[in-house]
Amino acid sequence: MDKSEAKQLIVQAYDAWDAEDWLTAAGLFERVLAHYPDTSRSPVWWYDAALAHKFLRNWGKAYELGREAAARAPRGEGDPAYWNLGIAATIQRDWATARDAWEGFGIQLPPGEGEIDGRFGPACVRLDTDGKREVVWIDRLCPTRGRVMNVPVTGGRRFGEVVVHDGEPKGHRVVEGREYPVFEELLLFQPSELTTLTATVNAGEAADLDALIELFDRHGYGAEPASGFEVLCACCSEGTHEQERKTHGGAQRVSFGAPEEEARRLLGQWAAQTPIGRSWSGLTVVG
Repeated sequence: MDKSEAKQLIVQAYDAWDAEDWLTAAGLFERVLAHYPDTSRSPVWWYDAALAHKFLRNWGKAYELGREAAARAPRGEGDPAYWNLGIAATIQRDWATARDAWEGFGIQLPPGEGEIDGRFGPACVRLDTDGKREVVWIDRLCPTRGRVMNVPVTGGRRFGEVVVHDGEPKGHRVVEGREYPVFEELLLFQPSELTTLTATVNAGEAADLDALIELFDRHGYGAEPASGFEVLCACCSEGTHEQERKTHGGAQRVSFGAPEEEARRLLGQWAAQTPIGRSWSGLTVVG
């Protein structure tokens, strides 16, 4: 392939890119890179080819091409080639490459080898389940993985599952003056074995409901009152939204992420602590 033909193919690749025809764009970049892997423009083509496969959720190719892109990127300067490789390597469970990619980006990781299990703070993820979208809170385990800390209302999703999310925030949530990013889910990395249940809970005061939520949390489970769920339009969801946790007394539906027998035990324990004003009924498995 001469340089003139390569130039024409690159033009075609970016035309396909503008049309969001990621498969064609990636294929054209790869054809050129097979002949010109290390010209002055090659690092950009490696990166774009890998990114196109990321958009296609073709993680094997995103990983393969991402390694080439990162090998040609400067370390410690926040180059996105390392971030995308970190995502793809995480999905491939190549922890050595993922660790090297995050460090190449400039992120300080907890010392160790293998799977990254750090504390990167709370954030939000917009779950995407067959077109149903729901924003939940996560505890970030690494730069791209988080454990779901809400009990999702979307069928098939569970408290405690681990998801992989993208790196660019699509919206923010503000709680008590602090802003948290909302990331887009890329895939479900590790399902949760915790059952989703629902029950009618009668709490004399908001403090009683707070005590129930805290009791489940102390045991590693989730409790989510229906009043905590808020429906937003797509525009508001992807913007900056001030979020306030609201609990109140009275009868209400509460969802739980816990084994059924454990949920019954904890509900019984909670009700027995204050016999007047606390009760529950109708515990039902929903997913």
